[in-house]
Amino acid sequence: MAFFDDLKKKAQSFASAAAEKTKEVAAVAGEKASDLADSAKANVAIANEKRSLDKNFRAIGEWYVSTLGEDVPEAAADIVAAIRASQAKIAELEASLKEKAEAVEEQVEAVEEQAAAVAEEVKTVVDESKPEE
Repeated sequence: MAFFDDLKKKAQSFASAAAEKTKEVAAVAGEKASDLADSAKANVAIANEKRSLDKNFRAIGEWYVSTLGEDVPEAAADIVAAIRASQAKIAELEASLKEKAEAVEEQVEAVEEQAAAVAEEVKTVVDESKPEE
């Protein structure tokens, strides 16, 4: 029986050691998950701050370019020229859109007028084709 008692003690010892290792692994996994969540939060905070920084730089840049007039420093001349070219292109595209919208509106009005004229003709034909009472 000593053999079985010894085997039982070894099995219990092994099971106890396995349970302890499982707890350790779970604790490490929990720490790693927490570290990963903290890293994700930090990355989101960094991205938010970068967006805020970009927004503020853009605001300063827009203000600066608007105050320059024709007196542009040589160091910024190419950038300001590119900005002004983009602004001109946007204005051109917006004007083109406005012209197209106005043309479509004119076409719609013409079709509505034609439809009204056709409706009036149909009414006249219907009225003329009614038998007299």
